[in-house]
Order: sequence, then structure tokens, then C-alpha cells
Amino acid sequence: MHLAGIPVDPDATTARDLLRGELTNPVYHDSPTLFERFVRWFTGLFDGLVVPGVSGVWGAVLVVAGVLVVAGVALVVSGPLRRDHRRTAAPVLDQDDTRSAADLLAAADQQARAGDLSGATLDAFRALVRRCEERALLDDTPGRTADEAVRALGAPFPGYASALDHAGDTFDAVYYGRRPSDRSTYDGIRALDDALAATSPQLPAARTPVVGTLS
Repeated sequence: MHLAGIPVDPDATTARDLLRGELTNPVYHDSPTLFERFVRWFTGLFDGLVVPGVSGVWGAVLVVAGVLVVAGVALVVSGPLRRDHRRTAAPVLDQDDTRSAADLLAAADQQARAGDLSGATLDAFRALVRRCEERALLDDTPGRTADEAVRALGAPFPGYASALDHAGDTFDAVYYGRRPSDRSTYDGIRALDDALAATSPQLPAARTPVVGTLS
């Protein structure tokens, strides 16, 4: 069936030719625009596309719609992964946090007495890191993450490497609300801090300068 010389249900080739002809009509443009060139390239991608019961142009539309749906699902799924990645980079001590280890422990104890065990756990871990900075076992580096801190402390305290890793994971989990803290969690961080404070760190042996003999 034709209407004014145009098929009502054009096949793929006819529909593509009609689209190209309309876009290149001099009534709209004197010369092909970037958009027109894109449409020509895009429609050419679907030359020979056959979708049973669907014309070529509508088949192309269905394919594009499917691609967009898949892309949308991928973004939704990858969103939490990207957020988790950012979460692992949370600083233990902010740049403007100049509290000493004693100050942080006092704040932790106060929060624990008030029932805020999550805040108490976070400040207890901060106190652990600050104490190691005060002992010159860690550089005073603002923005250090929990993972960076426990990895650096694994060398001077090899016997506590596993406990330190667990404490770092706990800090991140509590900080981002993925896991609520409780009294045992808080007490565990405090006990680890006390243990490290009472332990002599294993420091690299000082290099003895080699004294040469004069000939």
C-alpha cells in the first residue's frame, strides 16, 4: 500500500533512504551537518539487520534500546562497587584533628559511657594510630587511611599483624555504617592499643658504617 508515493510499511532499505533524504533536504540545511553525518553513519551500522516482523529502522531502535538497558543495569550494579572503593580511602585522622592519643582515648571513653559505641570505637582506633605517631613509628601524615596505617604497623609489630588488619577493617565498617559497633568491639580496639603500647617495636637494625683502611 502506498500513500502519495510513500509505502505505509517501508522495508529497511526504503525507510533508511527516506530518513537520509529528509535529513539532507536543502529546505532544512544548505550542507550536511555533523548530526546528519552521524545519522548516516549510525543507520549504516544496521545494514542487513533482520528482526522478524520488524522493519529495519524499528529493529535498529530495538537494538539501541537494548544496549541502553544493559548500560543502565551495569551502572546500577557498579555504583556500590565504586562507593565501596571510595570508602576504603577514608582518612583515620583529618588534617585539622590535632588531638593527642590521650585526648582521643578520653573522648572514646566518654562516648562509650554515653552509649555511643560506634563513635567510641572510631576514636579508640584513632588513638591507636596517634600513639604510634607519637612514638615515631608512623609519620605524622594527615589523611592516612586505616589500611595504610595497619600495613605500616605490621613491620614493627609482626606478632599483631592479623589483629591490626582486623582493627583496620573494623574502623572502615563502623565509619561507613556497614557494621554497628558494640562493647566487645570497642574493648577489642582498646586492648590492642594497650598491647601495642606495652610492646617494644621491632625496628630495622641501624646500619654500621664500613670503615675502610688507608693504604
